[in-house]
Amino acid sequence: MTGTRPGLLDHHCHGLLTRDVDRAGFESMMNEGSRPSPLGTSFFDSMLGLAVRRWCAPVLDLEPHAPAEAYLARRRELGVDEVNRRLVRAAGIDTFLVDTGLTPGELTPPAELAGLCDGRSHEVIRLEAVAEEALAAGTPASGFADAVTERLRSSGAIAAKSIAAYRVGLRLAPVRPTDDELVRALAAVRPDGAGRHRLQEPTVSAWLAWTAVELGLPLQFHVAYGDSDVDLDECDPLRLTAFLRATEERAVPVLLLHNYPFHRNAAYLAQVFDHVFMDVGLATHNTGALSAAVLRESLELVPFGKLLFSSDAFGLAELYHLGALLFRRGLAATLMALVDADDMSAQDADRVTRLVSAENARRAYGLADVAG
Repeated sequence: MTGTRPGLLDHHCHGLLTRDVDRAGFESMMNEGSRPSPLGTSFFDSMLGLAVRRWCAPVLDLEPHAPAEAYLARRRELGVDEVNRRLVRAAGIDTFLVDTGLTPGELTPPAELAGLCDGRSHEVIRLEAVAEEALAAGTPASGFADAVTERLRSSGAIAAKSIAAYRVGLRLAPVRPTDDELVRALAAVRPDGAGRHRLQEPTVSAWLAWTAVELGLPLQFHVAYGDSDVDLDECDPLRLTAFLRATEERAVPVLLLHNYPFHRNAAYLAQVFDHVFMDVGLATHNTGALSAAVLRESLELVPFGKLLFSSDAFGLAELYHLGALLFRRGLAATLMALVDADDMSAQDADRVTRLVSAENARRAYGLADVAG
């Protein structure tokens, strides 16, 4: 292997906070819960916490393994803008595909995020956000399909994302719901006391996913590991099998995000369906130095042209740096072990690294700058 560090294409990520946070606020973003543990423990006492102190501390001019309080004090001293700039630049990411559907008013927009490292960005539009915005604007059920379809068609987004996993689970209908079925499903949707709509209708979730496919938008699915809104047993990617079988002939990429602890199942689906791709997303930074095992287990089955890099960084710039660093370390360690055992040539290891780092994503999303 050459040892050169290829640029990364982060095919699923979010913006960053532009305000400083205290320790409680920082720790609340270090896990998929809504707050630090109420039992008086610390999320710095985790594989992610160890990784922050080991790998992010030097980027902020601290010694490796700096204590949590020293790390947070230095973070406050530098200020959030400088912290964001340093850590995003250290990640070595060239291109960001940014999900803009989660708390957009609180996070950097795609262009501002990419500007931290002179990179490029593209928007990934969240299906449920578009649908709920249409309802909030007073769109009647009879006009919902046309309004949402037009918004998706004209958005300029490079891809769409479904969070059906959070709302109804992943057992989506293998046929596109009819307009009449959609109208009937929408009749059961009511705003909450603040006038917000939360779509939790299987028919609507299926219609949104099918509409993205019919528009030719590469379709991301949140899969498995996520916050406490997820019923994990309903988020095994194998539940998408009928939907994947029905959409395969359309040749629109379907991209399975995160997948842990079902990453082996996702690798199987990527092997047997031509249009399916996968990543291990936020599991990489959350499992810290042990993340190489997750990558290795994914590589048991996934074709090398079907695995993508994703940080799923949200809010904290540390998650960009760690997502990239731990991914590179884990992939390099796995491939080097194969090279050392003479199960793979060094040239093949370099090629696979380029594929997974960026080229697979460029191909899947139809980006023009696919490398040779």
